Amino acid sequence: MKINWGTAIVIAFGLFITFILYFVFKVQSDSKYDNDLVVEEYYKHDANFGAEMKRVQNAEDLVSKPVITAVEDGVTIVFPSSFTPKNIKGIVSLYRPSNKKLDFEIPISLSDATTLLIPKKSLAGGRWDINMEWQYDGKSYLSKEIIYIN
Repeated sequence: MKINWGTAIVIAFGLFITFILYFVFKVQSDSKYDNDLVVEEYYKHDANFGAEMKRVQNAEDLVSKPVITAVEDGVTIVFPSSFTPKNIKGIVSLYRPSNKKLDFEIPISLSDATTLLIPKKSLAGGRWDINMEWQYDGKSYLSKEIIYIN
C-alpha cells in the first residue's frame, strides 16, 4: 500500500495532536503536578489592591520599621522600641511558594517585649514569603519580606 503525501501529513498531525493531548491529560490528572493558584479568590484580592498598597506605603513611611530576620531558633520579628508592645495587633502570614499545605498564620500578640519569635520547628527549609498585616494606634500597615530557612 502506497501512502501519498497528503495522507502522510494528516497522519503526522493526528499523531502530534494525540501526543499533546496525552500530556495535557496526564498533567491534569496526576496530583504530582499540582497547579494551585497563588491566591484562591484572585479577583476579590485584586479588587482590594489599592487598600493593600496604602498599607504598604504606611509601613514604608515609618521612620523605624519592623525587622524580620531568620535566626537559628526560627524567625524573629522585632518592632521598633518606640512602639508600645500591647498596642500592636495583627497577623503574620507565612506562605510557602513550593507547597501550599505548609502555609500558616500566627497572630501578633506582644506583652512586654517588642520581639515575636516564630519557632524553627514550624518552618521547613527553603523560601518563605512573610506578609505581616498589623495595626498600631488605629493605623494599618503591611510589611512583606522573603526569607530563606536552612
